[in-house]
Amino acid sequence: MSPSSASTLDGDVTDAVRALLTEAGVTDDADLVARILVTGLGMGVDDTDRLDLKIASAALAEMRSAFALFAPYRGTPKVTIFGSARTRPHDPLYRAAADIAGALAQRGWMVVTGAGPGIMQAAAEGAGPDHSLGVSIRLPFEEKPNAVIAEADRVVAMKYFFTRKLMLVKESRGFVCVPGGFGTLDELFELLTLQQTGKAEPTPIVLLDAPGGTFWQGLKRFATDHLIPSGVISPDDLDRVYVTDSVEAAEAEITGFWRNYDSLRWIGSRLVLRLCAEPTDAEVADLSERFSHLLTGGRIQRTAPLRRERQDDDRLELPRLLLDFDRHRIGELHHLIRAINALPSAPAATPPTEPHAVP
Repeated sequence: MSPSSASTLDGDVTDAVRALLTEAGVTDDADLVARILVTGLGMGVDDTDRLDLKIASAALAEMRSAFALFAPYRGTPKVTIFGSARTRPHDPLYRAAADIAGALAQRGWMVVTGAGPGIMQAAAEGAGPDHSLGVSIRLPFEEKPNAVIAEADRVVAMKYFFTRKLMLVKESRGFVCVPGGFGTLDELFELLTLQQTGKAEPTPIVLLDAPGGTFWQGLKRFATDHLIPSGVISPDDLDRVYVTDSVEAAEAEITGFWRNYDSLRWIGSRLVLRLCAEPTDAEVADLSERFSHLLTGGRIQRTAPLRRERQDDDRLELPRLLLDFDRHRIGELHHLIRAINALPSAPAATPPTEPHAVP
């Protein structure tokens, strides 16, 4: 089927699709649901290969199940913990994963994992069933949901890694990576790529090692010795990750990233940063001077909610900064966010808590 016939299909089936949505009781975002239906119909008349149809059908079904799992906790902050399924309970890394999960759970965070054994089970044990969500993968040789998550019935199983990775990243406001193998490194590099390219909003990424461990320091040395000199990454690309062997420091990094910074929104070519506390004129002027190299023009300034934000009732109660941010430097946005969190006007940081014990 040609692109022109696809357009014809859209026009021919519009009335039928609208009638179907009305009969099904779909009212919210009916235009987007209609687009999904029309795309599916288009694939049906495109002579699409059966395997391709199975992939598309399974992926959409998996995403629907995962969205339903996460929906009741939409307003709860979440942290995803990555690590190896092969890490044993006697390994210090197991304890580190359990402790950071427990510490964040005590702060009211939900802990998201791949729902398997090893580090994933340690994190679920540390957080407890009431603060755990799992996105498992169906494999022929390992990784069925661990008992903590399975008993709480807070897990969704995926056939495809790409849909699983979407849900492990989409909802979370922080990430902790514990040393692991190909899967863990794949997840870390995906995070770094999304942040570097601006395809995901800035979030804290902690590389947590066991006390005295050197795994992540070795990765940084590899980047310093090979990736940076060859020009394939920028010298400050790893500034956005925090390497530590301290659970307390890891907790402070995750929660501290949201000390003053709340969220962002692009309005056309302009960037709006929402804050928890109103900055002073002197603080805004200092930020504007220090980060002028990230702007395409003008200065950083305070602003009331913009018209589109008001139309969407989007975080209207928060103070805002407005700037013409250079999208080519989106990977450096985290520097500005950290400066905002360090402002004297920012809310005071809360002290870390004692982590849960593993059952």
